[in-house]
Amino acid sequence: MIDFYSAPTPNGYKVAMMLEETGLDYQAHFVNLFERQQKEDWFLTINPNGQIPAIIDHDLNELKLFESGAILIHLAEKTKKFIPFKPVPRAHCIQWLMLQMSALGPMQNQAHYFKQVAPQKLPLAIDHFHQETERLYDVLEGQLRAQPYLIGGYSIADMALWPWIRLHLRVGVSLKKRPHLLDWLKRIEARPATQRALLVPKPREWPEYEA
Repeated sequence: MIDFYSAPTPNGYKVAMMLEETGLDYQAHFVNLFERQQKEDWFLTINPNGQIPAIIDHDLNELKLFESGAILIHLAEKTKKFIPFKPVPRAHCIQWLMLQMSALGPMQNQAHYFKQVAPQKLPLAIDHFHQETERLYDVLEGQLRAQPYLIGGYSIADMALWPWIRLHLRVGVSLKKRPHLLDWLKRIEARPATQRALLVPKPREWPEYEA
């Protein structure tokens, strides 16, 4: 059994999607970020970095694991699902997963912060992070022109990126000229496991994406 500590954020949803897709036995625990529960001592014993998501895998000697990408890889290896095991496609899967972890997630998060949250509006920062987010969306659009998912078959790379792309309107990025990315977005949303994951551990309203 797995204890899953999370909140309704893109990084939380990606792990919820994987847990629902694999059918693993898990218990979700809501961590209230606004009350800063992620910085409380009890949670820091699970994740010393004080961020969600985190898991405790009771099947593996009470393994405590944080960082959403590491959790996705662990769950994929545990279940032998949603990650290729041949060297070349496996490398490609991890490559796209790392694009989300190192590039799109941080860039889009900064675009949101400087545009909508920062008390002082800095045009240089707003333009930089917005343009970089737009560029990364174009990279994904190009990858999806010839295949339904990032590496052909559905994988943890798609699960990692989908919750971020879902919030494109929140950062002012349009999908009108990115039809393949929009189709990919809808295709993943239609999966029953995705719909269940959006209720874990607690629903939250986000802007709808473009039709």
